[in-house]
Amino acid sequence: MPPPNLAQRLQFRLEAAAFDLGAAGIRALGPDRASALGGSLWRKFAPLNRRHARAEGHLRAAFPEKSDGEIANLLAQMWENLGRTSAEAFHLRALIARQDRFTIRPGFFEAIRSAQSRGAVFVSLHLGNWELASPLLHHHGLPVAGVYQRLRNPLVDERATDARGAFYARGLYTKGSETARRLLRIVGDGGSVTIMADLRDLTGPSAPFFGLPAPSTIFPAMLARGRDVPLFAGVVARRNGATFEADVVEIPVQRTGDREADLLETTAAIQRQFEQFIRARPGQWMWGHRRWQR
Repeated sequence: MPPPNLAQRLQFRLEAAAFDLGAAGIRALGPDRASALGGSLWRKFAPLNRRHARAEGHLRAAFPEKSDGEIANLLAQMWENLGRTSAEAFHLRALIARQDRFTIRPGFFEAIRSAQSRGAVFVSLHLGNWELASPLLHHHGLPVAGVYQRLRNPLVDERATDARGAFYARGLYTKGSETARRLLRIVGDGGSVTIMADLRDLTGPSAPFFGLPAPSTIFPAMLARGRDVPLFAGVVARRNGATFEADVVEIPVQRTGDREADLLETTAAIQRQFEQFIRARPGQWMWGHRRWQR
C-alpha cells in the first residue's frame, strides 16, 4: 500500500482529532450513561443507514413466521444494541472491573480450566457486546491472542488497538497470512486464541445458517483440529442496559481420517451453535452484514 499523500494525512489527522473529542465526551459520561445514550441515538438514527433494508431482508428470510411489527421491533433492538456496544467500547476497563455486571454460566469457567491446561480456540459472534469476550477471559486468568480488522485511518487504528491491547496478553494481530502462522504457533505452544467467526468468508466453504448456505471461515476448525485442542463458542449477551450474561459451549471437533470432511463438519457445527445463540436473542445480532451472499 503506497504511503498517504498530503491530503490523506490531513484527513487522517482531522478524523483522529474528531475521534479523540468524541472519545473524551463518551468517557466523561461513564459506562451506563454512555451506553444508554449510544443506544438511544442509534435506535433513532441508524434506520436511515442503507444497511437497514439489508438487515430487514435478512431477518425476514431467517424468521418468515414473524409479523411486520415483530421484525420492526427486532431491527430497533439491533440498532440499540449496536449503539450501546459502540459506546461501551470506550469503557471496557470500567465494565470488566465491575464483575457484578456479569452473570457467568458454568461452561465459561469449565472452558477456561480446559484452555489453561492445553490451550484452546475460542470463536465468537457479533451479538450482545462482543468486545467484552476476550477481556472477560483475560480477567479470569486466561491470556489470549486475538485478531482484528485494521481501520483505514492508521491514527484511529492505533488508538483503538491501544484501548484493546491490554486484554490480549498473547498479542492482538491484524488479519493476514502472517497472523494465521502466528496463531498456529501460539496454539501449538499451548496458548489460546479468540476469533470472530460469524462474518462472510468468500474463501471458505458454505455452511448452513438459518437454512441458507453461508460462506464461512474454516480457520478455527483447521486450527483446533490441526493442533488437537478444544474448540469453544462463546457469547456475551446483553441482559439489561450495561449488564451481561456470558456463556461458552464446547464445539465437537471432528477428527477422522478425512481431513476435508472433518473441517466442513466442524465449521458447520460452529455455525449451528451461532444460530442457536442468535435465535435466543435475535435483536442482538448484526443482521446488516452480507452474511449469505457469495
